[in-house]
Amino acid sequence: MRVLVGCEFSGVVRDAFARRGHDAWSCDLLDCPVGGKHIKGNVLENLDCGWDLAVFHPPCTYLCSSGMHWTTRGFRDKKLTEYALLFVEALLKADIPKIVLENPVGCISTRIRKPDQIIQPWQFGHPESKTTCLWLKNLPPLKPTNVLKKPESGRWRNQTASGQNKIGPSPYRWAVRSVTYKGIAEAMASQWG
Repeated sequence: MRVLVGCEFSGVVRDAFARRGHDAWSCDLLDCPVGGKHIKGNVLENLDCGWDLAVFHPPCTYLCSSGMHWTTRGFRDKKLTEYALLFVEALLKADIPKIVLENPVGCISTRIRKPDQIIQPWQFGHPESKTTCLWLKNLPPLKPTNVLKKPESGRWRNQTASGQNKIGPSPYRWAVRSVTYKGIAEAMASQWG
């Protein structure tokens, strides 16, 4: 299959599909640090290239619940969320036979539609928590591949005592948090490829 992984600079999902023999390409405004088949540019300008499957990871900055408090409290222009929602709608309406769009819990669920599935890294062999919503088009729900038990401490490895993510503020926090867990990428490639 020809696979487009939109808004992915890391190459993690792209490479999982490529290892299974697919013609997989990532597309992002940023360079891919590991090389490989990568289109540096706007994903919207690369939708009509005969893709069979698209995996979209739109930036969650103006969409996720954890960031929406900045908008609702007046610290950020509401138009940024509206533009982000228009971007999501354009991705979901792309003329590609199979589509998955992933994002954290946020306003996509209330403004566009509810997700078809919600997954966690610990369902795919990673001892972390990160609630991830999936919106699916012509794809079955992703089946967990390696469900881990919650640690005795009651917290996953990436959580503080209050349940927040341990990664402290930094200019690169968004990049670290945006990379797809390899177990999830492998499940996507093996089950949808």
